[in-house]
Amino acid sequence: MANQNARGLQRLINACIFSIAGFKAAWEHEEAFRQEVLLFVVTTPVAIWLGKTNIEKVLLIGTMILVLLVELLNSAIETIVDRVGFEHHELSGRAKDIGSAAVMMSLVWAAITWTLILL
Repeated sequence: MANQNARGLQRLINACIFSIAGFKAAWEHEEAFRQEVLLFVVTTPVAIWLGKTNIEKVLLIGTMILVLLVELLNSAIETIVDRVGFEHHELSGRAKDIGSAAVMMSLVWAAITWTLILL
């Protein structure tokens, strides 16, 4: 648990440690996150190679970062819902479905961006 009394540099150090723990947890427990990291690793050099301007490169890489960000948030939602209970509840299912829809939207947005820039 975070030290609520930490201030200044120690607070920043703690935040970095907790963030690294979050990345590790997502990597270990979320197959979709691992797949999207692989997609990011493959597409980043392609974006650098095919992007004509720095803006195009940033947009191509940025859309893939957006996918990772949304996946992390979706995984956090799913973890909280599972923590509350595994029994079926309409609101739990709705929360998971909405998180999944957000991931899908980010993937569609990335595909549209890549298509428009590369064509």
